[in-house]
Amino acid sequence: MGLNQKITDWQGRRVWLVGASTGIGLACAQALRAAGAQVVVSARKPQAVLDWAAQDSCVQWRALDVCDPARVQATAHALLAEGPLDMVVYAAGYYQAQRATAMDLAQLLQHDRVNYQGALHVLDAVLPGMLAQGSGHISLLSSVAGWRGLPNGLAYGPTKAALTHLAETLYLDLQDAGIGVSVVNPGFVDTPLTAQNEFTMPALISPEEAAREMLKGWAQGQFDIHFPKRFTRWLKLLRVLPYRWYFPLVRRFTGL
Repeated sequence: MGLNQKITDWQGRRVWLVGASTGIGLACAQALRAAGAQVVVSARKPQAVLDWAAQDSCVQWRALDVCDPARVQATAHALLAEGPLDMVVYAAGYYQAQRATAMDLAQLLQHDRVNYQGALHVLDAVLPGMLAQGSGHISLLSSVAGWRGLPNGLAYGPTKAALTHLAETLYLDLQDAGIGVSVVNPGFVDTPLTAQNEFTMPALISPEEAAREMLKGWAQGQFDIHFPKRFTRWLKLLRVLPYRWYFPLVRRFTGL
């Protein structure tokens, strides 16, 4: 049973994807456009999107740094002046592996600024319009890394846990206002962010497969869109284990 209105027809729907110059965000934007949506893509690294937008008039580009709240407000204002937004996807992400034995405060704070505070800036800019129109959908790209604590996840994991918690609260607050909310929790996806990992990533999938799973989740009205299931179902099981079992298992399987 879906917790949101099912989105199966994307023809004419206007979607703003924030943080979509590479990886999952770009693949999702391309999948949505192929399904008939009008897409607006924002990120700091534009070249791949600019090349694409030059060939398709239904693809728009808006340069954006999510850490600049004034710029986020101005960009959202300009987009809303052109018409309502049917969906906003927050896919901006920053990742550097970090352990507490080599804590780097500047990096910790940068993760928070991009992964969490950036989402708040975007929400602050678009929620009033969605509430006024009584419709829309907000989707936050989180990660299974936020489900429980993991080695090397000191900076990244907590910000993704915060995004998931934020999505849960948004859903409870906005359901009666006609606004859908979903949280996307991918496992390992072959992107520039994960390319820095020095270990073999289990159940690794392509950004294109991740995008297909996202559209499938929205079509089914899901709130928690997680994939690939062959990996994430095991992680969901780990979420319910008591700490006296969880910690030894994580150490055993990660070697850390």
